[in-house]
Amino acid sequence: MTTSTFKAEAQAWWFLPLLAFSAAVAPLSVDMYLPAMTIMGDSLNASVAQMHLSLSAYLIGYAGFHLFSGPLADSYGRKTLLLTGFTLYVLASLGCAQSETIESFIGFRVLQGIGGCVGPTLARTIARDVYGPAGAARAISLVAMMMAVAPAIAPLAGGFVLLVWDWPFIFYSLAVYGFINCLLIFYFLNETMPIKHAFRPRAIFANYAQLLRHPQFLWIAGGASLNYAALMIFLPSAPFVFITLMGLKTQYLAFVFVATVSGYITGSAISARASYRFNSKHIVLAGACLSVMATIGMSVGYWLAPMTVTAVAGPMVLYSTSLGLVQPHAMALALKPFGHIAGTGSSLLGFIQMSASAVASAFIGQFLIDSAWPMLIGMFGLTLLALLTLIRVCLKIAA
Repeated sequence: MTTSTFKAEAQAWWFLPLLAFSAAVAPLSVDMYLPAMTIMGDSLNASVAQMHLSLSAYLIGYAGFHLFSGPLADSYGRKTLLLTGFTLYVLASLGCAQSETIESFIGFRVLQGIGGCVGPTLARTIARDVYGPAGAARAISLVAMMMAVAPAIAPLAGGFVLLVWDWPFIFYSLAVYGFINCLLIFYFLNETMPIKHAFRPRAIFANYAQLLRHPQFLWIAGGASLNYAALMIFLPSAPFVFITLMGLKTQYLAFVFVATVSGYITGSAISARASYRFNSKHIVLAGACLSVMATIGMSVGYWLAPMTVTAVAGPMVLYSTSLGLVQPHAMALALKPFGHIAGTGSSLLGFIQMSASAVASAFIGQFLIDSAWPMLIGMFGLTLLALLTLIRVCLKIAA
């Protein structure tokens, strides 16, 4: 790709929205079907634990391919991998819609996670290709701001689909979304890979081994992943807790998720402003403390008012705010010593984060039977362990 073409891409008004549209596939795939989980459980004769596993299955596929999407894109091109990934995503989404058993649905969710992984992963890579190291941060921030709309509207969209059609149409909608992505990428996106690299698995795994041997990376990645995994306990548990236990109408559950997303957006805005005045390790620790306080608040609220939605959902907004403080600065601290392999570090951190989330979600789902306490205890335990982990490593990091 020539320099003039790079400049044309960078100046095109549609370029960043196109990246955001591709990256939004991840939150849409997670959040859009949440309002339908109780209905799907009845339709597929699935337990609460099995419905939890359907989210873990997506995260497993997403996490596993996260390790290879970057190196494959460096070898075969960003556009090629995007088109291949979204084609798999479309087919897997159709498979989800056609599933008649929970086992086949879970299998297609794994494939959906593999295909959907390319959107957010390569959006960041393409931004670095086009804008360079200096301009990429601003471009990725703008993409993230546009992409933040997706988790806010996804549950609302899923709830709307349920008012008109049955739950399979949620996955037909996701298939259409993936197909539109394919068309936009095919017709509008030029290949942005500046230099083609040979695919060398040995070198890739050597870089991963280097990261895993570094205490700062490993402890921060672990702490940030534990902190994030609490969210993935809440998301699949929320339909059972709010609809089955508290009697909330299905169409209103979306507003609980919208409130949660608003907390994350608020936390991200505070995080960006605070970065001008405070060190990243201080922001991470403040956010981790807020996470623990929020999950304690959720437990106290449920104990005092077990049938009141706001008693649990209100403190949850504070927890999602804390995520906006912890996650971006934790990633910056983890990757700080590894500027030469930042892409590999980002992939490994994403793998650890999503793997921890998949395990936590599947584990807690086994205990959700007639009470919200497994969700609340799980969230509190993870955020407390995350805080202790982050304190241990942040105290050793120089200012």
